[in-house]
Amino acid sequence: MELGLIGLGRMGGNMRERIRRAGHTVIGYDRNPDVADVRSVEELVAKLAGPRVVWVMVPAGEATQSTIDQLAELLSPGDIVVDGGNSRWTEDEQHAEELAAKGIGFVDCGVSGGIWGLENGYALMYGGDAGHVARVQPVFDALKPEGEFGSVHAGKVGAGHFAKMVHNGIEYAMMQAFAEGWELLEAVDSVTDVREVFRSWQEGTVIRSWLLDLAVKALDSDEHLAELRGYAADSGEGRWTVDAAIDHAVPLPAITASLFARFSSRQKDSPQMKMVAALRNQFGGHAVSASGAPMDGDTPGADVLPPVGG
Repeated sequence: MELGLIGLGRMGGNMRERIRRAGHTVIGYDRNPDVADVRSVEELVAKLAGPRVVWVMVPAGEATQSTIDQLAELLSPGDIVVDGGNSRWTEDEQHAEELAAKGIGFVDCGVSGGIWGLENGYALMYGGDAGHVARVQPVFDALKPEGEFGSVHAGKVGAGHFAKMVHNGIEYAMMQAFAEGWELLEAVDSVTDVREVFRSWQEGTVIRSWLLDLAVKALDSDEHLAELRGYAADSGEGRWTVDAAIDHAVPLPAITASLFARFSSRQKDSPQMKMVAALRNQFGGHAVSASGAPMDGDTPGADVLPPVGG
């Protein structure tokens, strides 16, 4: 089939290549002219034979909204728009309604696979009318991993992005568990080769996984992760997962804690820990460190303040 693809970044560019390898025609547009096949969205739409399918692979929020607004004016009744970015599921319903007013179909698709997707395939979760999904199915089949699994029609419009959001929430918690275990192993003197402990888990254990394989790969490059700063951003989907859990009264303690751990990584001198230190000093006379004092490996007693208060 023929597909228009808007957004040719790290994910979109590799997706274009994988779809082409499956024998389909892809006309791609990106603001970067060095990677684009056409010079504008208008030219992309003009080059596609109707009924058209246009896949949007741009950042969630304003970029997606403005692209869909533009397509609503350029496409014709019977055409279909696929949002393959990380849009919030509530926005999918609005986009579907906006396009439906013009007779244009809409499918939302959560995409997982990252930089490995070109060779390994992408896990796809999509939502929308069954007829619209069927029109896009050849592209879904080209993108998914080989084998029985790797793609699912999750339900109505919004279901694809909701499923991908929950996937990312689970991913947060799994990564946090590996990170905490790694830190504890590094903290004890008796374990002399943490990297090989992680490697030994790759076979025969219940926690063997692709994430574990990637952790070993990272440790092979930098055994103690000394070259990395202890900072981790969040894409927003972890927050949306927690929001949805609150809305539906579903307890998510592990995912919520892993999200908050991301926030703590951004604090060089945690305000909360200042209060904890002050309280420990108040009730137990525990020593507190002066602001700005080095945190590790100092001479015992250096820059330590005496107990304060009663």
